[in-house]
Amino acid sequence: MIELDQIHLRYASARNRAHEVHALRGVSLHVAPGEVYGVIGRSGAGKSSLVRTINLLNRPTSGTVTVNGVELTALGPEGLRENRHHIGMIFQHFNLLSSRTVYDNVALPLELAGVSRTDIRARVAPLLELVGLGALHDRYPAQISGGQKQRVGIARALANQPKVLLSDEATSALDPETTRSILALLQQINRELGLTVVLITHQMQVIKQVAHRVAVLDAGQVVEEGETLSVFSQPAHEVTRSLLDDVTPRELPPAVLERVRALLGARGAGSPDATSLLRLVFAGHGADRPLLSDLVRRYGLDLNIVHGQVDEVQGHPFGTLAVLARGAQEQLQAAIGHLRGAGVQVQEVSHA
Repeated sequence: MIELDQIHLRYASARNRAHEVHALRGVSLHVAPGEVYGVIGRSGAGKSSLVRTINLLNRPTSGTVTVNGVELTALGPEGLRENRHHIGMIFQHFNLLSSRTVYDNVALPLELAGVSRTDIRARVAPLLELVGLGALHDRYPAQISGGQKQRVGIARALANQPKVLLSDEATSALDPETTRSILALLQQINRELGLTVVLITHQMQVIKQVAHRVAVLDAGQVVEEGETLSVFSQPAHEVTRSLLDDVTPRELPPAVLERVRALLGARGAGSPDATSLLRLVFAGHGADRPLLSDLVRRYGLDLNIVHGQVDEVQGHPFGTLAVLARGAQEQLQAAIGHLRGAGVQVQEVSHA
């Protein structure tokens, strides 16, 4: 549905026109039809530059952009205007017209396209029902909440019946509860309308909830890409691991390490057994298996869970556990090998 091939984007700095900013550096992406594709990165990574390249609000310095089989970078102004009707966009700060009602804001792109009043009414009313604002059609932006404003923005983006929906940090100005409801709405739209969604964010929680696949952007380059569960469970790049700290921190809380030291002290220093603090990452179907009880039976280990969290990524179980394992050194190493063979990531954590 969307193909970006070796996209470079350079522009003059707003502060110093003589200085050139290289915002995108050879970005190539493929987004499949009907997919929710997430792009994540820290501030300044090039995320907004990238999403605005898809509809050529930012025309790339080099490279090609193809959407729904049409190479947009090869089109003239008229052809580009026509094809932009198939690409909806929602923004971080809503961009609603304060002088127009909810209904009229959603109707605006249809009015600009010359659609008749009867057809506008037939299209806008169902959209307002879809986003849960049918009863608020005559309100003005100042009379509704931030989450409701974003719902208006989503309905407006759907007015031209696009095949692609671009979301540029659409939830970053919203509180967590409202964010979850907006993301659930985007999932519903993707599922019911079959839209391809490209979602730009700096929050891994957003990616976790809705994205089928994710690309990690850093300094204008894609440093990691893959299915969301795979990227969460096996991050390959340091930037990805850093972003995941917001969801599954790599470092254990100081209070947990203090508890570990206390447990070790209580067991005494003279034991011949080895002790390891293990951080285990479970993902997918392996998370449902009774692996810890299996270790106790197979290897005679003493296991103490000192920290953990279990969540879901795209409907698949995903979690981390910190386990204090004690037993014969040979058995302990065999148990670690057994876990890794079962698809569990195992990291031995220093508790000194």
